[in-house]
Amino acid sequence: MKITKFKIILGSSSPRRRDILTQMGINFDVRVCDEEEKYPKNLKGKEVSEYLAIQKAKFLKGSIKKGELLITSDTIVCNDNIILTKPRDKTEAFKMLNGLSGKTHKVITSVCLCSIKKKVVFSDETSVRFSELDDDIISYYIEQHHPFDKAGSYGIQEWIGLIGIDRIKGSYTNVVGLPSSKLFQRIRNF
Repeated sequence: MKITKFKIILGSSSPRRRDILTQMGINFDVRVCDEEEKYPKNLKGKEVSEYLAIQKAKFLKGSIKKGELLITSDTIVCNDNIILTKPRDKTEAFKMLNGLSGKTHKVITSVCLCSIKKKVVFSDETSVRFSELDDDIISYYIEQHHPFDKAGSYGIQEWIGLIGIDRIKGSYTNVVGLPSSKLFQRIRNF
C-alpha cells in the first residue's frame, strides 16, 4: 500500500527501526546520522527525546531532496524522572536494569518528519513494568545480548522482555523504537 507521495528516508542506523518500517510495508532508504546525542541538561522527559529527534533532522536536512520525507527519532527511558541513556559498559547496564527491576518506567519516543518545506514533531509514551529481576538474570542478559545500543539497557523484543516484563500500557513498537500506528497516520497526513 502506498501511503505517501514522498520517498521515505530513515535517518537512523537502528536495525529495529528498519524492521518496523519494513513490517509496516514502507519502502525506504537509510541515511545515517552520526551526530552525538547531547542535550541541554535543563530538559526533562519528552523534551529530551524531541530535542534529539530534531537535532538528528537538522544534521541530515541538507541531504534532503525535493520529494523526500526524512524520519528521525529518539527513544529514551525515564525511571523515577531520571533519563536512562545507552549504557557505556556492563557495570552501567547492570545498574540500569537493577534500577528498573520490580518497577514501572516510561519509554518515550519522539519522531521528526521533515521535508524541504515542512517539519512535524510528535511523541508517544509507553509505561513498562518489569517483574523482580535477580542479579543472575540481569548478568545473563547483559552477557548474552550486549544491550549497549539500547536506551535503558534493554530490548523489549529480546529475552529479558520475554521473561521479565509483566505488563505494558501503550504501544509495543514505541518501546522497540518507533510508534508505528502514530507514525503511519502522520506520514499519511504529511
